[in-house]
Amino acid sequence: MSESESTTRPHDETPQWWFGEGARTAAALRGAHAGQARNIILFLGDGMSITTITAARILEGQRRGSPGEENRLAFEAFPYTALSRTYAVDAQTADSASTMSAIMTGIKTRYDTVSLTQDARPGDCASTRGHAAATLLEIAESSGLATGVVTTTRITDATPAASYAHSADDNWEADADMPVEARDAGCVDIARQLIEFSAGDGIDVAFGGGRSRFLPTDASDPEYPDLRGKRLDGRNLIAEFEAREGSRFVWNAQQFNALDTSRPKQVMGLFEPENLHYIEDGKQDAAGAPSLAQMTTKAIALLSRHREGYVLVVEGGRIDHAHHSGNAYRALDETIGLSDAVRAAVAATRADETLILATADHSHTLSFSGASIRGNPILGLARSRNRDGNAAEQASEDAAGRPFTTLNYANGPGYLSSSDAQAAGPKHFPHVPRKYSDEAVTRPNLALVDTAHPDYLQESIFPMRRETHSGEDVAVFARGPGAEAVHGSLEQNVLFHLMLQANPRMRAHLCRATPCEGASIPVQRPRIEDLTVDP
Repeated sequence: MSESESTTRPHDETPQWWFGEGARTAAALRGAHAGQARNIILFLGDGMSITTITAARILEGQRRGSPGEENRLAFEAFPYTALSRTYAVDAQTADSASTMSAIMTGIKTRYDTVSLTQDARPGDCASTRGHAAATLLEIAESSGLATGVVTTTRITDATPAASYAHSADDNWEADADMPVEARDAGCVDIARQLIEFSAGDGIDVAFGGGRSRFLPTDASDPEYPDLRGKRLDGRNLIAEFEAREGSRFVWNAQQFNALDTSRPKQVMGLFEPENLHYIEDGKQDAAGAPSLAQMTTKAIALLSRHREGYVLVVEGGRIDHAHHSGNAYRALDETIGLSDAVRAAVAATRADETLILATADHSHTLSFSGASIRGNPILGLARSRNRDGNAAEQASEDAAGRPFTTLNYANGPGYLSSSDAQAAGPKHFPHVPRKYSDEAVTRPNLALVDTAHPDYLQESIFPMRRETHSGEDVAVFARGPGAEAVHGSLEQNVLFHLMLQANPRMRAHLCRATPCEGASIPVQRPRIEDLTVDP
């Protein structure tokens, strides 16, 4: 088979085919007696592989003083589960932009693109015209529902961006991030698209990081005066937002805590110029920032005052960043933080009216190996058992007589040879090398290393500046009206249709705008201009 033959998609994989097949699959999964959800909350653990879930479950349990394996993260208590296939139309191992776009638009699309059809080409502004794919939040807003986006990353990062923006490049977060030809051709950066969100009355709640993308280059950051904004167009998008009648902007913990959830109008909170701090590093933030659980609770309180219901997207985005850094400690810590946010949402909502999904966009190369005894520290050295079933006195060893950790990465910055940033041997966070030596390195004696330290980087098999995504399926957990449809092996874009079909208001709105079949099943991919019909 030639290379061109091996990478050719099946001829029927058009955007409409993806949408129609996804809709029909969701309808079949839901059956005739599926529940109807007034509200929908999607939790997205960026890069939260099944291995990550298992290891985080154990770490949380061990922090509580138990062996850990029997523990459950909040979403693991949900009654319905499925597997989600994460490939993109042009990628076996996909990125956050294409995978979240599938979840948000009901179609699979191309690597690096944000909520566009596969007919658009990455990085090509002109090719995007007419190929924007309507997102769940655009449909929700045009249906009269309230909407919210919450993240621990920049609010303009690929995953949250896919819920409200359309871009040929997920890096086009501010106009300064775009090539001149793209700006001249009329493409709009992601930050502007959030502020200028045209569906309904706009996004009602937005919490996260990324202030720099909203401020011009001559404006100082409110928390770090020496830092300037990254906008070349001179626009202060935060000031423009605050100028709207009744709108409120907050940037620190005190202002966030003081928010009156009974007041109407839109709220935006941007708590860092870039991403929010890792949970482990939160003490570095003098102004303070709310946790993901606190942002989720506040968002639900704000959105719940809308009588017609709401759609809320919540991302634990720094799970992915920690994995890319080869740092299992922070990745698991952030996963536990996402679980706390899910627990907060469960406490703040009713199971008979709110559908909650918890899933990931893609996986990572974290591995879980060895034959350790139950309760062995998940961040420690693998340790097996003696013949009597008790823990062995010594850690397990590889064939060369060296101990090894339970968790490792297939690739990434934890490779043992020297780099231009750190010496040969165990690596520590942060490690962002440009080049490694090709020297042969003997594995160190990890019995002399604190592998549970937050800054320890797990060993990787081969060197890379950043650890990569991996292509295996991810888990989906669900509870609430319509959750019973979450079972089996699903194409990732089907999740959009399960959420859409669970909400009668959105479903009816699309059926007024586009042809539906059977029992009011939207099978025709909507154009954004179709959404302007009265809800």
